[in-house]
Amino acid sequence: MASRTPMLTSGALNEQLGRRVWVKAENQQVTGSFKFRGAYNALAALAPQDRSRGVIGASSGNHATALARAAQLFEVPAVVVVPDDIPEVKRQAITNLGARVLSYDRRSGRRDAMVHQLAYENGLVIVPSANHERVIAGAGTVGWEMLEEIPTLTTLLVPVGGGGLAAGTAVAAAGHDPSVKVIGVEPASADDTLRSLSVGRLIPIPPPVTIADGLGHSEPARIPFEINRRLLADLVTVPEEAIAAAMAYLFRYFRLVVEPSGAVAFAGLLQSLDRLPSGPVGVVVSGGNVDWGIYRAQLDHAMTRMETPAHAAALLH
Repeated sequence: MASRTPMLTSGALNEQLGRRVWVKAENQQVTGSFKFRGAYNALAALAPQDRSRGVIGASSGNHATALARAAQLFEVPAVVVVPDDIPEVKRQAITNLGARVLSYDRRSGRRDAMVHQLAYENGLVIVPSANHERVIAGAGTVGWEMLEEIPTLTTLLVPVGGGGLAAGTAVAAAGHDPSVKVIGVEPASADDTLRSLSVGRLIPIPPPVTIADGLGHSEPARIPFEINRRLLADLVTVPEEAIAAAMAYLFRYFRLVVEPSGAVAFAGLLQSLDRLPSGPVGVVVSGGNVDWGIYRAQLDHAMTRMETPAHAAALLH
């Protein structure tokens, strides 16, 4: 079962921003990211005879790890398909959980075709990272817990990759309090959802390059996209520098070790503070599975820049 992760606030940060901010620390979730919620929920909903066949899913790392752990708990086989350039910490975590790991080239590989072929050949059940009702519902428990614990929240900021977390959170918010605004945040260099929302249909982009490797999607997932186009109040994009700065803020004010993808929603807070509705803000910190070398380099650089008053002021406007 998924853990109920803490909601954290910082008096010093609230004073600096002039706003009460709460962060949902999903980096402390089972397997280090929110993805375990959806993976476990999807497997729990399967009929025992289907689940026993084994499961397969594709991911940039966190869903694969979550699926491997959920399969381990249900004592069923798992195969995960991941890009060949995922951080080693994620690859090792998947292997340690007993899943079979297969790789593809992020820029030229046909990931989904590979998954479907393997599922057909081995009789496996496909559990997508976002394009699945049960996965979306599981992810939505993040938003439900936030609003249940802090009912005064007026805005929720959520990272957007495939779109499942944003869709689940938007559904949860609509069911809890329709006045709450759910705002998606994605890297500026991986703006497939923004482009798709702007025209009302799925728009593919070339494989993006971003430090937020978990959000480097070329196209939104269909089911969450249909939810997000109806329920998201807004979607903002953030540059790479803001993502690194958000990692530093989360460490400095909350002592949270957060991967770039997990810091994107907080980057959205820093970049869009003046356009958010008034009132307390909830921010989803979605994961913490980061390679230590990459994390230290990003943090050192961002911390140094944070010491420059002009840079800190520019980041907040």
